[in-house]
Amino acid sequence: MNRIKIQLPEHLTFITTVPIRITDINYGNHVGNQVFFELIQEARVRFLQQFDYGELNFEGVGLIMADAAIEFHSEVLYGDNIEIAVGISDIANSSFNIFYLLTVLRNEKRIRAAKAKTGIVCFNYAEKKVVAIPALAKEKLSSALTVSTNKSLD
Repeated sequence: MNRIKIQLPEHLTFITTVPIRITDINYGNHVGNQVFFELIQEARVRFLQQFDYGELNFEGVGLIMADAAIEFHSEVLYGDNIEIAVGISDIANSSFNIFYLLTVLRNEKRIRAAKAKTGIVCFNYAEKKVVAIPALAKEKLSSALTVSTNKSLD
């Protein structure tokens, strides 16, 4: 069976840390698969906030997820703090990709937990249609391709 292989961009320019809660743990005594989507959404929201944006406030348009992939590497446990590095690539007319590297520090060792990718599309929710990335937003995103804009290294 072919497995998903996510190729991270060269620069992951934003890092944030999210604590794992007891409600994130499943019957296998580790973070459930669905929680990884919640973790990357939290990282995405924090990434956008550095530009004073939100998922529904992106220079007058919204954002919608067109696709998502997660490549799991190691389990994440209750009490872990998961560090999520974020980067972007493939800025097009109406879409861009966001990449995530999730790691935990346990027993003084850095452990890769997962890699993820989401395809993000600019969307006008009132008209229910895809729209172009606003020029100022495109400019700000482009600055995040290589320059670290991280304000929250934990």
